[in-house]
Amino acid sequence: MINHSVKLNPKIWDKDVEQLPIRKGFGEGLLVAGEANEQVVGLCADLTESTQMHLFAKKFPNRFVEIGIGEQNLVTVASGMAAMGKIPFCSSYAMFSPGRNWEQIRTTICYNDSKVVIVGSHAGVSVGPDGGTHQAVEDIALMRVLPNMVVISPCDSIEAKKATLAIAKTKEPTYLRLAREKTPVITTEETPFEIGKAEVFFRSPLKTDKKVGIIGTGALLHKALVASKELEAEGIAVTLLNLSTIKPLDEKSIIELAKECGRIVTVEEHQIMGGVGSAVAELLVQKYPVPMEFVGVKDVFGQSGKPEEILEHYGMTSGHIKEAAQSLIGR
Repeated sequence: MINHSVKLNPKIWDKDVEQLPIRKGFGEGLLVAGEANEQVVGLCADLTESTQMHLFAKKFPNRFVEIGIGEQNLVTVASGMAAMGKIPFCSSYAMFSPGRNWEQIRTTICYNDSKVVIVGSHAGVSVGPDGGTHQAVEDIALMRVLPNMVVISPCDSIEAKKATLAIAKTKEPTYLRLAREKTPVITTEETPFEIGKAEVFFRSPLKTDKKVGIIGTGALLHKALVASKELEAEGIAVTLLNLSTIKPLDEKSIIELAKECGRIVTVEEHQIMGGVGSAVAELLVQKYPVPMEFVGVKDVFGQSGKPEEILEHYGMTSGHIKEAAQSLIGR
């Protein structure tokens, strides 16, 4: 059942649950952060409206820089601004930033521990018709390997707004991963959010040895919730953890989940190599090894199609999450 203590959207199971792009929450959060702190500045690589930075640009034209199609310049100019005391948020499609400018992020931002926020929008395969060249499914791996870099993947638009506001108050370089398509609004304004803290969104009260822990992140979290409810109806006790901060990991919550359930399924719209599944496995193999299954892209590129068709093709729907959990129970 839903963990009522985290005050999720009461319409979470309804067919008409409100759906909003996760990136919209970022745009709204950046505007509020800019109103609260004049040191917040925005930079974009010719995708201002797509990444929802147009709200900030309209309100604060003197604090916004349109870099144009030059992603290496995007982050190096941002690092210079950070050196002068500004708090730069720079946005593009995730395939281009961090995909195209990783070395500049590494050397000018992380190596110098500069407070720059890299906003990678349109991440994952759900950009659909844009095709494999634009479907960033390697970006988590690229960013979590960098020393000093914080990596955050909000589950809905409300959490993205909260994450943006929280990031504006920290000192670390940060990567904020956003999806393009509308996704169900899972959380509310009262749902807790803290960088580095995972939250249990679903916990079955069933008394059974058939237990599975699911760790989800980003745009697929609602599908993980649906899978959790259906698994519970089949007599499997599920605890679902929303892992919105991928780095630093909430090690305590993950280890507690492994001890509670004895089996773990990770869910991400990303390559399973180097992503959330890898991060969780790296932790548990050292601290509390348990059997695991990984839901995500399996060492292939994306392709054009409708978002739901692509998620089905690559095995990332609620049905596939259920199958992963059931396979662990059957071992």
